[in-house]
Amino acid sequence: MAPERRRRLLATAAREFAAAGYERASLNRIIRACQMSKSSFYHYFDSKEALFDTVVREAAAALAAELAIPAPAELAGPDFWDRIAGLFAGLLALTERSGAATALWPLVYLPDAPAAPGSALAEVLTRMMAWLDDVLRAGRASGAVRDDLPASLQAQLALAVLRTMDEWSLHNLPALDAAARARLAEQQLSVIRRLLAP
Repeated sequence: MAPERRRRLLATAAREFAAAGYERASLNRIIRACQMSKSSFYHYFDSKEALFDTVVREAAAALAAELAIPAPAELAGPDFWDRIAGLFAGLLALTERSGAATALWPLVYLPDAPAAPGSALAEVLTRMMAWLDDVLRAGRASGAVRDDLPASLQAQLALAVLRTMDEWSLHNLPALDAAARARLAEQQLSVIRRLLAP
């Protein structure tokens, strides 16, 4: 598929999945919006799930490239929380723009998305959890993260809070102006720091 046509198809599919959910997303709407025939679509993708997996993988790659997510070891040291604040600021700046990098965000929280082992979404979530575990380990080693809880419990607590803030932000950030979004990011970081710092 020509690169521009592929970009258009994946962007259209990402919008359709985000708006309708996975199950209610219509391949016909996606194909029609991209002015493709069904036979042309099925030449490149076996199913709606294959298209969804491709959208998730491409969006995850775009996010990683645009945000330059640091390796956990880069966050270690006395500046741990300053580096985490920089990551939060980068995420906020990214949400100000639309594009391939921000397409992943709504797809992660679709309740009906295919997330069985081996799916693109399961791979992304597994990588995110492994990164969070490593970040918490680096923070503990630096003395910036408390170590009075079992590491696995601490990771699950942090993930639950981050996920709740993410889902709330996904639905409410568009209604906030830039100053309110910046304040919210600071407040969210403060909540995470109070949860994790000694």
